[in-house]
Amino acid sequence: MNSDNYKEAKVAFVSGVVGSSITQINLISLVSFISIGVHADVIRSRTPRPVSFVLEWTILVLPVLLSVTLFAHRPLLLSALTLAAQWPLTHIVSRFPHTRPSSEKKAQSSYDAPASGPRSLAALSSYRAHMMLLTTLAILAVDFPVFPRFLAKCESFGTSMSFIVGQMDLGVGAFVFSQGVVSAIPILKDPAYLDAPLLPKLFVAIRKVAPLAALGLVRVLLVKGTDYPEHVTEYGVHWNFFLTLAILPPLQILLHGAIARMHIASIALGILAVHQSALSFTPLQSFALNAPRTDLFSMNREGIISLPGYLAIHLLGLLTGMIVIPPTPSHFRRARRQLKQNEDPNEPTRPLPRLDAPRDNSKTSTELLSYSFLFWTFVVGIVFARGNDVVSRRLANMPYVLWTAAYNTTAIGIYILLEMLQHITAPRPPPRDESKDADLHEPPPPQVAQAPALFEAINRNGLLVFLFANVMTGLVNLSMKTMYAGDALAMIVLCVYSLAVCGVAWALRGKRVISL
Repeated sequence: MNSDNYKEAKVAFVSGVVGSSITQINLISLVSFISIGVHADVIRSRTPRPVSFVLEWTILVLPVLLSVTLFAHRPLLLSALTLAAQWPLTHIVSRFPHTRPSSEKKAQSSYDAPASGPRSLAALSSYRAHMMLLTTLAILAVDFPVFPRFLAKCESFGTSMSFIVGQMDLGVGAFVFSQGVVSAIPILKDPAYLDAPLLPKLFVAIRKVAPLAALGLVRVLLVKGTDYPEHVTEYGVHWNFFLTLAILPPLQILLHGAIARMHIASIALGILAVHQSALSFTPLQSFALNAPRTDLFSMNREGIISLPGYLAIHLLGLLTGMIVIPPTPSHFRRARRQLKQNEDPNEPTRPLPRLDAPRDNSKTSTELLSYSFLFWTFVVGIVFARGNDVVSRRLANMPYVLWTAAYNTTAIGIYILLEMLQHITAPRPPPRDESKDADLHEPPPPQVAQAPALFEAINRNGLLVFLFANVMTGLVNLSMKTMYAGDALAMIVLCVYSLAVCGVAWALRGKRVISL
């Protein structure tokens, strides 16, 4: 088969997919949460905490890879096997030497926070790293038959987990949602940031996203120059996910005036309602799905028309960041209220609430899961009334946005609950020395939950990991006909690929090169 015929066959291989049920996708995701629990128990079997790349990959990465390949049709069996592996792994690890090389650095947060900034949140680190892992695994796995077609990207409507030529239905939404979560940090550090002059903030935001925009343009040139198989109905002829990611932060800056005066959820849902109304009551949806590609706008109509939906996802991620990053979910509201009171000359000036105060994860999880319940209620109602085929990543319509928000808020909420459980079941510190010299010694710092070392490494250089995964995916596709690979060969390639991607993150865990 010549290259042109193979390219056509490859495009056909990933086209016409209608997706899976939301329940099936949730069951497949279950193993990610179970692996976190298994990891915590295995690591707890010895002190000090071991840092082993092979062990981290085996517990955290291999189950995720299996969940979207060999066990995609049997997710509950994989979850049971992952749980069953806990005892033998604990037994093996307990026999490791109880020493750590002196050169090993202390685990660090996925973002560096100063003493006055937000404390490390293991749940958020685990969420972001698992999202990145699923993304990097799926962008290559989708090219092999071992990756079930029901998980591949849906053509126009439906739900799936897969990336196709770099983008996925659930994964692309999770990327945008995560971007919104992290964008809450500068606002939380300085509540007056929302009221700062617009143009300087916009200039800084454009400068920060310039590398993403450049990557988007480079991707267009490489794809067109190498005649790489692509699916233009994703975003259009020239548009791609990097360009979407680059545009959203400046758009958020333009909304700072509204964010300072209105609830973020109201702004997000208002944008979503206008977008969905335009899709439902004007020819916009028909144009996005069926119009001929005659000019620059129509050639890239999917990427442009879906922007309001992705902006809504980004804002709902920002709302989630305002809840989960500070010590309590009411921190930002109290800070803004105190800031306004300090501006009143008749009121005494008081300090703003501190970001490094002790966390109240019970309140955080309660509020976050309340939002999750609300989102899921809308999603279940829509699916019950009209079915899964109403969800469209291609349009970023209301059902897709609500599904993305429901899934991601639930995932972060579960990670927070796991972090709370890890704290409850952590070994108790030794009894206090009541001798007369006890007070001369500095008390040990309070124990806090930590994300797995591999997850911290992935978060430290998220953008680099993502770029390396895309390059590796392209090289594999250019060097072999993945569409005709057997399951055994596919799994070998995918395991080596995942080891390489995670290995890059692990090798650079002590430094930050570039981040997402």
